[in-house]
Amino acid sequence: MNRALNWTGQALLYGSFALALGVFSRWPVYHPLPDGMAQIKVSFIHHGARLAECRPYTAEEQAKMAPNMRKAMKCERERSPVHIAVDIDGQTVLDRSAPPAGLSRDGASTLYQRFNIAAGEHRIAVRLKDSQSASAQTHQLEQTVNLQPAQVLVIDFNPDKGGIVLQ
Repeated sequence: MNRALNWTGQALLYGSFALALGVFSRWPVYHPLPDGMAQIKVSFIHHGARLAECRPYTAEEQAKMAPNMRKAMKCERERSPVHIAVDIDGQTVLDRSAPPAGLSRDGASTLYQRFNIAAGEHRIAVRLKDSQSASAQTHQLEQTVNLQPAQVLVIDFNPDKGGIVLQ
C-alpha cells in the first residue's frame, strides 16, 4: 500500500511538472517586434588607429635593452576611440564614441545599439571615424533600404568587405 502511494505521488509530481512546462512554453506569447515594425542593429568591434606612429629605436635606446628584447621599431599601444554616427531618413539617431578596451587602451572599440523602425523604405547614412588625427570621417556609407516587417538589418564594420556593411 505504501509503495503504491509513493508511485502515485511521484507520477502526480512529474505530471504536474510536465503540464507546467507545456503551459509556460506556449504562454505568454512573445512578440520580439510590434506588427509592422523592423529593427536596425548597429554592432561592431573595431580597432581604432594608433595614436602615435611607429618610430625606429635610437642606438642609445637599443643599448639599454637586453639583447633578446631588442627590436627595430617602437610602437605605442594606445588607440583612438571610434566615433560612429547613424542617420535614418535625415535624422541622427546615433552619435557616439566607443573608447578602446584594455588597461593600456589598446583593445578594440565595441558598440551595440538597436532601433525599432517602421517597415518600408528608408535612407540610411553611416559615418565612422577611427583616427583622432583625421579631420573628417574615415569611412562613410549612404544607402536606401527597403525593410520588411520583422526584418532585422545589421550595420557592421568589416575591413575585408570594404568597411561599413549593411546585412
